[in-house]
Order: sequence, then structure tokens, then C-alpha cells
Amino acid sequence: MPQSTPSFPFKLLYWTYRHVFPLVHRELKNWRSKAENIPDAELKKQAIASMTTKQFHCEGGSIYAVAGMKHRHQLVPLIVAFQTISDYLDNLCDRSTSLDPHDFRQLHQSMLDAVNPDAPLQDYYKYRQEKEDGGYLSELVTTCQQQIRQFPHYELVREPIMRFVSLYRDLQVHKHVDPKERESRLQNWWNTYRKDYPDLRWYEFAAATGSTLGVFMLFNVACESAANAERVEQVVQAYFPWVCGLHILLDYLIDQGEDEVGGDLNFCAYYENSSDTIERLQYFREQARKQCDSFPDRAFHIMIVEGLLGLYLSDQKVRKQQRVATVSRGILKRSRWSTILFYLNSRLYRFVTN
Repeated sequence: MPQSTPSFPFKLLYWTYRHVFPLVHRELKNWRSKAENIPDAELKKQAIASMTTKQFHCEGGSIYAVAGMKHRHQLVPLIVAFQTISDYLDNLCDRSTSLDPHDFRQLHQSMLDAVNPDAPLQDYYKYRQEKEDGGYLSELVTTCQQQIRQFPHYELVREPIMRFVSLYRDLQVHKHVDPKERESRLQNWWNTYRKDYPDLRWYEFAAATGSTLGVFMLFNVACESAANAERVEQVVQAYFPWVCGLHILLDYLIDQGEDEVGGDLNFCAYYENSSDTIERLQYFREQARKQCDSFPDRAFHIMIVEGLLGLYLSDQKVRKQQRVATVSRGILKRSRWSTILFYLNSRLYRFVTN
């Protein structure tokens, strides 16, 4: 079994399809069977829908298990369980029967508990009408905790992971409340952090907090034999806000049409025009690459950055939206050959699996 982190796209793709995706699909099949037994109809509907429409989130997150192949049997179940919590709660909040910020905060307490192996389980549906999930959410939480306990250096990464997840929870609360309140809440929240991120706009900071990639990379660091505080700090600086921001801005970019129809808040809609969007996404891309330059496994993280572009810009949603297609062409014109390879691979994978 290969142990070193892949440094070339073809090797990354081979290891992903050969050694990691089968584990991801096995885990998703397990959680889907549990979701099908949820007693409450609404909770069951959203749990199943989150895995049906967002499977690629778990597949994408599992790339970090390729960087830690020796520990893939711990990393993949952890990444899939944690991402499944995120996607399930996102569905519950997006399609919510509630606009209560206390409800959203309590639901997302499950994510904080999932990354704290010492945390007791709580009533995550305390402020919600629908409650009976047959232990589904609690089992997701305990699965994460069980895997984390096996990591030799988790204490090195616990604090930044908790910080990332706390920011994620704050975002989910602010962006799912009454539409009349959400923008002012997000801007007030940003004012707390803007001095630390002077190069960002408020909606770019908010987008960066919505990514789980920094958490997944820190999971991987917790498994590394030579993990130390310097390595953790390097990852934190590179991933937040740059890699995480690029990730979620691309996600919002391709969802603009859907969000406009659904009345959902979309951070890319705040850019002035296509040129502004291209320049800012390109800025995030280059900053992410620059921050990863000092990594011993630099090539892997550069592939993550370019792979994000290939994954999202190849989505069929892009071609259905003129403005988004314009942005996509503008970015791809500035792309390396590896981006085009990931772009073509993503299109082929969707064709084969759909």
C-alpha cells in the first residue's frame, strides 16, 4: 500500500478511485440505511436528501485520506460522518420549519461535540418541532468521537478545529434567520474579525467560514507521525481564509441561479460584475498557492487548489448561467494544465456516475 503523499495528478486520482472512494461509498451506504429508519418523516426526508444531492461533498473531503493512506480506515469514516452531519443540518436549516437562531445554534452544537472526544451528547433538537430521529444524529457524533480518539496527535489540532467549527456554526445561525436580518447580522459578525483579515470583504470572510476543508486537513495532521505546532500553524494560515474561501466561493458561484429562485443568500452575488468575480477568485487561488509553498507536501495542496477549480467549474450548472459561464471561462484561461485535467476528470466522472 502506498504511504507517501501523491505529488502528481494522475497518482492522486488513481489512489482516490482505487483506495478511498470505495470506503466513502461503503460509509454512505451505511448512513443511508440508518437514515431510512428515522421515525420523523421530515427529518428522514432531509437526511436522505442530503446524501442523495451532496454525495460529492463526502467524496471531495475524502481526498484528505489520500494524504494519510496509512490512516484511511480512520480518516474516511470520520470525514464522511462529519460531512454528513454538516450536509444534514444544512438541509434542515435551508428547508427549515423554523427561523429560530437558538434552534440553528443547538443543532450545530452536534458538530462541536463531534470534534470534542470528551463531550457528552445533548438534545440537539431541543428547540425544534421535529425530534424523533431514532438516534441518527447522536450516532454520527459518537462515530466522529470514536475515530478521533485513535489519532495520536489530536491535542495538537483540537483548538484550531474547534475554532473552525465554531465559526462554521456562527455562519449557519446568521445566514438562516429571517431574511430581513441575515445581512446585518453577518456584517456585525464580520466587524468582530475584520481587523484580522484586512484583505477580505465581509461576504468573503463569511464564505471562508463555511468550508470544512480546514477541519479535514487538520484531521490528517493529527495522524502524522511528525506532527508539531509549526505544521498546524502552517495549515491554519493557508486554509483559512484562502483554501476554505476559494472552496465556498466556487460553491456559491455555481449556485447563484438556484439561490436567486429560492430566495437564499448567495455571497458571490455581492461581487460588482463578472470581472470583479474573476479577479477576486483568482486572488484567493494565488494566495492559497502562495501559502502552501512552504509545505513539505506542497504539491498535494496545490492539486487541492486546482482541483477545486476543476470540480466546480465543470459542473453542468455553469453552462446554464451566462454570467457564471463568463466567470468560468475567465478563470480557466488563466489555468495550469493540472486544472484542465481535473476539470476533464470531473466532467467524465459525473457522466459515468449519473
